[in-house]
Amino acid sequence: MRLTDQLGRYGERIAAQLLLDTGLHILDRNWRCPRGEIDIVAAAGGTLVICEVKTRSGVRFGEPAEAVGRAKSARLRLLAAQWLSEHPGTWSEVRFDVISVLRGPSGPAQVRHLRGAF
Repeated sequence: MRLTDQLGRYGERIAAQLLLDTGLHILDRNWRCPRGEIDIVAAAGGTLVICEVKTRSGVRFGEPAEAVGRAKSARLRLLAAQWLSEHPGTWSEVRFDVISVLRGPSGPAQVRHLRGAF
């Protein structure tokens, strides 16, 4: 497995645990369709949470969350609509979160949960 893939999986494990620790229920991880992938689909009461996880080992190319731009957020909205069509439910709200994981050379990762990021 490539180092970038390992780093991404590490970040997704950290993000999933953070969501569980804050009371969310994880419905899906790494959900895929022909249009792309949603990292984590979770629920908090009547709110469906579509979560994008960005993990980096440094800030040379910016903070991890900065990688979620206009195109990525538009794609995630389309993916969320597809997920909803395949998983009917009664959600009062759909929220899009970004979890930023910065793993330095030593010590614990720095994690930021941006609720309602877009």
